[in-house]
Amino acid sequence: MAALVALGGVVIGGLALRSVRRIGNSGRKGAIAALVVGLTGGLNGAVKLAVADGGLGTGNGVFGAALALVLGLVGAVLGGLALARSRRTALSG
Repeated sequence: MAALVALGGVVIGGLALRSVRRIGNSGRKGAIAALVVGLTGGLNGAVKLAVADGGLGTGNGVFGAALALVLGLVGAVLGGLALARSRRTALSG
């Protein structure tokens, strides 16, 4: 479940990064949403990874937790980039 939340952060971040140059605040709102969703998914993955017993292949969700952690960080980075670009375009135009 955490990996799906983190994947949502990546998708929202990619869409926000693409739509920053459009007119309106849709890029900024999407960037903030990607930051929140990405950090939430990454935090869920980190907690699950810390609590899980055993290693890969034990059925405890270690791989999914690690995937959620990575995808959450990617989603947060994409959201941060989109937010920085939205600020830059708001200041210049």
